[in-house]
Amino acid sequence: MSETTSTNVENKHLLNGRRAIPPNYSNDEENEVPEMEAFGLIPRGFNPRDYLSVVDIYMFKEPHEINKQEHHTDKYYNPKLIVRRGQTFQIQIEFNRPYKPESDQFWLEFLMGRYPQQNKGTYIPILVGNVLKPGQWGAKIIHRENNSIRLSIMSSTTCIIGKFRLYVAVLTPFGILRTRRNSATDTYILFNPWCQLDAVYLDDEKEREEYVLNDVGIVFHGNVEDVKSRSWSYGQFEENVLDACLFLMDKAELELSGRGNPIKICRVASAVINSRDDNGVIAGSWNNTYDYGVAPSAWTGSVDILLEYYSSKQPVRYGQCWVFAGVFNTFLRCLGIPARLITNYSSAHDNNANLRMDFFLDDEGKVDTRLTKDSIWNYHCWNEAWMTRPDLPVGFGGWQVVDGTPQETSDGMYRCGPASVQAIKHGHVCFQFDAPFVYAEVNSDIFYTRMEKNGTQVVENIDTTRIGQLIVTKEVGGDGMVDITEEYKFREGSDEERLALETAVMYGVKKQSIQDTTYQPQTDVDMDFQAQKAVLGNDFKVTITFRNKSRNSYTATTYFSGNIVFYTGVTKSEFKKHSFSAKLEPSSSSSFDIVIKSSEYMSDLLEQASFHFFVTARINETGKILAVQKAIILEIPTLRIKTKGELVAGKETSVIVEFTNPLKQTLENVILRLEGPGLLRTIKKQFGRIPMNSTLTWEVKFTPMRPGLRKLIASLNSDALRHVYGELNVQIQKP
Repeated sequence: MSETTSTNVENKHLLNGRRAIPPNYSNDEENEVPEMEAFGLIPRGFNPRDYLSVVDIYMFKEPHEINKQEHHTDKYYNPKLIVRRGQTFQIQIEFNRPYKPESDQFWLEFLMGRYPQQNKGTYIPILVGNVLKPGQWGAKIIHRENNSIRLSIMSSTTCIIGKFRLYVAVLTPFGILRTRRNSATDTYILFNPWCQLDAVYLDDEKEREEYVLNDVGIVFHGNVEDVKSRSWSYGQFEENVLDACLFLMDKAELELSGRGNPIKICRVASAVINSRDDNGVIAGSWNNTYDYGVAPSAWTGSVDILLEYYSSKQPVRYGQCWVFAGVFNTFLRCLGIPARLITNYSSAHDNNANLRMDFFLDDEGKVDTRLTKDSIWNYHCWNEAWMTRPDLPVGFGGWQVVDGTPQETSDGMYRCGPASVQAIKHGHVCFQFDAPFVYAEVNSDIFYTRMEKNGTQVVENIDTTRIGQLIVTKEVGGDGMVDITEEYKFREGSDEERLALETAVMYGVKKQSIQDTTYQPQTDVDMDFQAQKAVLGNDFKVTITFRNKSRNSYTATTYFSGNIVFYTGVTKSEFKKHSFSAKLEPSSSSSFDIVIKSSEYMSDLLEQASFHFFVTARINETGKILAVQKAIILEIPTLRIKTKGELVAGKETSVIVEFTNPLKQTLENVILRLEGPGLLRTIKKQFGRIPMNSTLTWEVKFTPMRPGLRKLIASLNSDALRHVYGELNVQIQKP
């Protein structure tokens, strides 16, 4: 550390005229606690051993013991005690002699951070009483035998989340005797979705098992016509992940006293998950070059990312929306906040939040990429976290949108949420935080606008149904998809939908009404666009169909533009241009095919194999323009995973990953990753190259530690081919 930085650190903790003590936002720092706290002069001949003193403290912290079993924390790979707030746990204290309640007095102390204070919830003295009050700190003796007593301890339902140090203090006439600092008695306290008084209480056991205890999930990607899915390992119980998640709150400088509040935790976490403006966990990259880092598509889960950040304290490269959402989900579930990963298909990234995505056309009807600033993401992933919202009117608790992907700033930082899903649905976007932004992501309209030579804008076409037309998450207890669009918006075209929109506009969402613009569409001709199932490396066909519903003959000058795009809808290159004149007979349909050759797109293809097609047609007789756009995703080959031999906990077995290169080219710099939470930590292997049509086989030996249903997840990454995944559910037998 250079001299300047070390003095900065000291200055940071120096007191100034505003604070009595320095800011207290490190869960790791400690204060010195005296073992003997004298009341005055200690008389000669005083021997602490004459008084009650603690010989040992037993925490019942093994996974099979009562505390971790009752608190649903037995899955954490962590040797210390982990309990959930607002629920009793037990410890046993062994003294040097039998405890005499009439003359002996002792109490427990839980401390956190460097400057513990009772009024901040970082110093918690607990006296032993006769009754435990629900949701309040307290302790009572439930068993006495020889020199030991067993205590049942109740923690507060608003207790701060994190790692506490435990001391036992004994009162003597001359001072307080305390146990020595012993890290083995450290206790983690987490949120408790099983406790009715906790802000994150969730009343359905199956949902709690999914949204808190499931350590693998599904990311839905692709696009609305072609939904694809892949597994993601959250790994919230893996070794050191809990400490890494607590470190994120230290990094975000969230005061320890604020850490009992899930709203605050979500807000600061949505900023610290991305590296913008605070050197947070993941550096985003959307430009298809991933030097000195890992391509976003190569990650198979959150654990590697969190542990790398925890040890290096530097942003991990690289992520895109599902990576931010996957890591955020791990953070939330690890701390005990119910959470799920959401995918919004055709997600609007509206740069000026006016509920209007503007696509500008030039004179000929082609899209003008210079003027068009808004983009439609094929899909965008965010998270929902479950909590009450005492800061909002009644009815806006439940699922809250939180988003760690850096898109726009909120109060000066790249963060988003928590925004109530219920408030978004009903248009009550005045309620904090960032509801207007999320409202626009799921509700914008697409305007096709032509610029006249004199600068006036003519709206040629409006599409009100494309944005946010499908919002999904993983089903509870299975790998299927659940459509939750109706939780975010009323049915398209219903009265309630219009009312919600008017409410949103009243609360300040900018929306230009169609009356403000000159817009008379061509209503008697429909244009549709369909594509064949397209496989990576093959040719495929697209079809444009016109339906002329009128009694007139028309001719349509048609422009077709095929673009290779990032999944964010931003164009990298136009690889196909085609224009033709279509004759439209009265009351009839006519179709036109266009063949797309693999040689036209393979050299420029991006990792998610995404195309975006624009078709615009000018009806020559009326001068009106029809416009349609569509995203298409190529079918990418998958990895095959199989196991060899029997699968028994504690016994070595092996897994085989296979892949056949389908491309008409050699794959260079191939890297395979394999992981399975509770089965094996991520293993990476580099293969130089895979020639066309040849098959790669990789065998990995491992020893599964725990019985039960588990999942293996693999990914392949190379220069020319990414987003290749495979997975396998495995049942590990008891030995």
